[in-house]
Amino acid sequence: MGKKGKKEKKGRGAEKTAAKMEKKVSKRSRKEEEDLEALIAHFQTLDAKRTQTVEAPCPPPSPRLNASLSVHPEKDELILFGGEYFNGQKTFLYNELYVYNIRKDTWTKVDIPSPPPRRSAHQAVVVPQGGGQLWVFGGEFASPNGEQFYHYKDLWVLHLATKTWEQVKSTGGPSGRSGHRMVAWKRQLILFGGFHESTRDYIYYNDVYAFNLDTFTWSRLSPSGTGPTPRSGCQMSVTPQGGIIIYGGYSKQRVKKDVDKGTRHSDMFLLKLEDGREDKWVWTRMNPLGVKPTPRSGFSVAMAPNHQTLFFGGVCDEEEEESLAGEFFNDLFFYDATRNRWFEGQLKGPKSEKKKCRRGRKEEPEGGSKPLCGGAGTQGPVQVVKEVVAEDGTVVTIKQVLAAPGSAGQPRSEDEDSPEEAGSSAPGPCPRSNAMLAVKHGVLYVYGGMFEAGDRQVTLSDLHCLDLHRMEAWKALVEMDPETQEWLEETDSEDDSEEAEGAEGGDEDEDEDEDSGEESGAED
Repeated sequence: MGKKGKKEKKGRGAEKTAAKMEKKVSKRSRKEEEDLEALIAHFQTLDAKRTQTVEAPCPPPSPRLNASLSVHPEKDELILFGGEYFNGQKTFLYNELYVYNIRKDTWTKVDIPSPPPRRSAHQAVVVPQGGGQLWVFGGEFASPNGEQFYHYKDLWVLHLATKTWEQVKSTGGPSGRSGHRMVAWKRQLILFGGFHESTRDYIYYNDVYAFNLDTFTWSRLSPSGTGPTPRSGCQMSVTPQGGIIIYGGYSKQRVKKDVDKGTRHSDMFLLKLEDGREDKWVWTRMNPLGVKPTPRSGFSVAMAPNHQTLFFGGVCDEEEEESLAGEFFNDLFFYDATRNRWFEGQLKGPKSEKKKCRRGRKEEPEGGSKPLCGGAGTQGPVQVVKEVVAEDGTVVTIKQVLAAPGSAGQPRSEDEDSPEEAGSSAPGPCPRSNAMLAVKHGVLYVYGGMFEAGDRQVTLSDLHCLDLHRMEAWKALVEMDPETQEWLEETDSEDDSEEAEGAEGGDEDEDEDEDSGEESGAED
């Protein structure tokens, strides 16, 4: 009895500490957010000039990351909303809405009156009712110099049938945040985690909220059991059994004055209803088998065929007090909730090229190294390295990983040891973090994201697709040459008027130069 009481007291102490930090962050960030509200209001005034919906054919969207790419529930379309772009001096934020027609391979820009304010690192979820609805919660905006932050706590719905935006106001919802995750579960939206940052402080969350799509009301869930620690940028997906998986993510904590330490989480938890209950949730720690992704942040997630969760890319940052270097990835992994197992997404290569190497190895242990093709009867990923010299002399190294053969849709069993024919595969998306993912008709689409070369950040605007049933080769739908991207060296000082001018950039029809905000980094 004594131990239980002590444990409960310790739990209440942790809650009090979190509440104090929330209050501290809120107090310090209130003034910053008030300053930014004026800039947000200015942009909303520009948006208010739109009085009717205009759909116009257009070239592919400009480079961006931390946007949302969603699948239309009834049409062969992908819906791109928001995002950000950093040019070395300023970060531009967007609230543009683009539609990609999969069959026609065409882009359309849809300007709708009274859209949500510009943002990145938000969450968007599509539900089928009413001809299709796109629900958007939260995200962030920042000052042109990237020193002040505004975290949204608003909820919007885009009615796809009528192409109208509506802000849904309901009390009791999550606090302002970005980098959170949200999924559709039955007739509800379930939201987890995220972070809130001001100039001097930050806080990460592990709270869980539900929004009822019938009553339009928020409720905070209080699951029993030990759940994930506070984090943002995690994997959140619904299992075929009706549970919700949380994997990985990123958080940081202050180790001493002005020194923070980032943590890349690699643990997994299951959130589900207790047996026979409709209102009681419970956390369970999961220990999946198979070949797991290496710890990283900034990865992207989508639902793949056969109710599997697809995991793509990301970055592993090596943090030191004065520097930050990262290794970027373009690998694929699949998590099968039915088998509680990870599988590597391995490409077979085109059928006409199936020859030469044969593979006869058993599944590698976790973290095991894999020899290149040509070794003693084995085949593993082949890395192709391309160096691009930028205008400022920076050498941008793009690493392209050509995976070993295999099928993600039909994973190899543990004891399978028979040789399979191997094939080469065409290069796909270069390594990147914070890309946008969507799956339609069993085809994976990867758009945008970013990678770094020294102090330079390259934001991408390419679009690639991969047939997840065949797993043969990537196909480039929109290509991009990183050499052509503008990069401006950071200036020592800029007055507020120059920053405001840079934030506006032009009239409301030139959105690429119009909005501005802050780079979100790995936590999104």
